[in-house]
Amino acid sequence: MPEIIRVGIVGAGNNTRVRHIPGLKAQEGVEIVAVCNQSKESSERVAREFGIPRTHTNWPELVLSEEVAAVVIGTWPYLHCPVTLAALDAGKHVLTEARMAMNAREAHLMLEKSRLNPHLVSQVVPSPFTLRVDGMIQHLIAEGYLGEINTLDVRANSSDFADLGGSLHWRQDRDLSGLNILTMGIWYEAILRWIGEARRLMAMTRVTVKQRKDALGVVRTITVPDHADILAEMACGAQARFQFSAVTGLSPAAEVWL
Repeated sequence: MPEIIRVGIVGAGNNTRVRHIPGLKAQEGVEIVAVCNQSKESSERVAREFGIPRTHTNWPELVLSEEVAAVVIGTWPYLHCPVTLAALDAGKHVLTEARMAMNAREAHLMLEKSRLNPHLVSQVVPSPFTLRVDGMIQHLIAEGYLGEINTLDVRANSSDFADLGGSLHWRQDRDLSGLNILTMGIWYEAILRWIGEARRLMAMTRVTVKQRKDALGVVRTITVPDHADILAEMACGAQARFQFSAVTGLSPAAEVWL
């Protein structure tokens, strides 16, 4: 009989509850044995909803639990690096939600730690936007169907106008989200699968809404851009243009041109 993989969940926000927990419960040979969310009360609610037998009041306790063989991290990015490093040190497999880390330094620490533990699975939730077509695009490029790749144009803009009165979202809070901007990282990951990395670039960004109130009603200054334009030279020789925006009202759906 195959060994049961016993999973502990650190951070059970909306995406974890909607996608990761149901997906894991549907897998044969996987059992979710523990959860730790932001508070004791929210942890207990998630445990009741999904039939998870144990809750923890802090994530280090869950990571060190002998019951847990693999840790799924569904927190905001500010905890991705410390939980990953601690889990790998404890001999646990790790699946962390994207965005991988707060910044490049944290991402490199996570990568280095994973390489020191090759017997453990260390994975970031992959960019989902293009998974269904990645294989075909890679095949067409490899077969020369597109010829030489000269240009790349990526536009991933929201159809909403600027939300001038909304409260602070965690993606706009640099203390929680780090240096991540909109969906830039997700789309760049997809492009890496197709044509490789950028060799050099230049960018202009803009913060349209410069202040918002947080959950306590405190006015916070926003430094995370809500619009970014990027020009890049790709290692394959193509010239690329990227645009990411949360303030371009009536913009069409995301599109990529090669």
